[in-house]
Amino acid sequence: MKNNNIIIGSDHAGFNLKEKIKKFLIENNYTVTDAGTYSTEAVDYPVIAKKVAEKITSKEYEKGILICGTGIGMSIAANKVKGIRAVVCSDTTSAKFSRQHNDANILCFGERIVGEYLAKDICKIWLETDFEAERHLRRVNLIES
Repeated sequence: MKNNNIIIGSDHAGFNLKEKIKKFLIENNYTVTDAGTYSTEAVDYPVIAKKVAEKITSKEYEKGILICGTGIGMSIAANKVKGIRAVVCSDTTSAKFSRQHNDANILCFGERIVGEYLAKDICKIWLETDFEAERHLRRVNLIES
């Protein structure tokens, strides 16, 4: 059974899309915890990325979503936390393979890059795709070591 508990966060540049994605997830039976930010007032994205990443490495959540202007800053910051495999996805194929081959545990994208409907499709595919351990597990273990 899939774990439907998701933690989500954004900076000010991703706030509006985060709110739409939160609503979409709730409508699709996910329990969503919002790690901030809670407005379009400027914040430092590394603080939000670290908060979400640490909730995943502590095993409170299996997966998280981070949104900023491009997704790049959030992914760089989140990947500084050991055990995080954050990916920037701006298309559904990358979302699928980031889960199947890399067991990505944080999805990042940018409000300035990805529109609302594509973002929803990316989230749906990313959340519903399982890791195909087999030959990929060895590579993920190499990343972790």
